[in-house]
Amino acid sequence: QVQLVESGGGLVQAGDSLRLSCAASGRTFTTYLMGWFRQAPGKEREFLAIVSRSGGSTEYVDSVKGRFTISRDNAKNTVYLQMNSLKPEDTAVYYCAAAKTDYGYNGRPEDFGSWGQGTQVTVSS
Repeated sequence: QVQLVESGGGLVQAGDSLRLSCAASGRTFTTYLMGWFRQAPGKEREFLAIVSRSGGSTEYVDSVKGRFTISRDNAKNTVYLQMNSLKPEDTAVYYCAAAKTDYGYNGRPEDFGSWGQGTQVTVSS
């Protein structure tokens, strides 16, 4: 298992940008698919984006496509989520997660074996 720690959340206004970071421990980072999820109060955890082991390919849920960008720096064991044009409905706790197998491309939380503690993002109108 890889240990994950998110950072970069905060309170911003609608239209602002924010970049989340997720630092991973260990020397096996490149063996994991990395994803970002979010969970708003009273709602289920929602898949947002995933990046391949090399960082060469990415996938997004339609609601964030064109506004959010996932990337990874394997030399730093870190995955990022650049969020632009933020909206109040983006308010949630954001989690990074690691998937050992390609089942992670299904975007289901149960296919990710390691999770960070979450970071709060609040977007005011």
